[in-house]
Amino acid sequence: MGEGKSMDPVSSEDVETDGVYTTEWGREQLLKRGDKFPSDVMMGDTEWKLDRLPNEEQKEKLNHERGKRET
Repeated sequence: MGEGKSMDPVSSEDVETDGVYTTEWGREQLLKRGDKFPSDVMMGDTEWKLDRLPNEEQKEKLNHERGKRET
């Protein structure tokens, strides 16, 4: 593949970076590293794009969820 070109992750692939992701259909979702990108309820498999990194409140939520998963 040429330089500067990368493919966005699609449903069922692993999330590599915590963040707020957006589908090609405009749906936003907070996902954490280690999750799987979900399918869209109406459209099925979809591409996801990292829209922004989590804010402080979202980071706390992700860290809390990680803590529950580890116990």
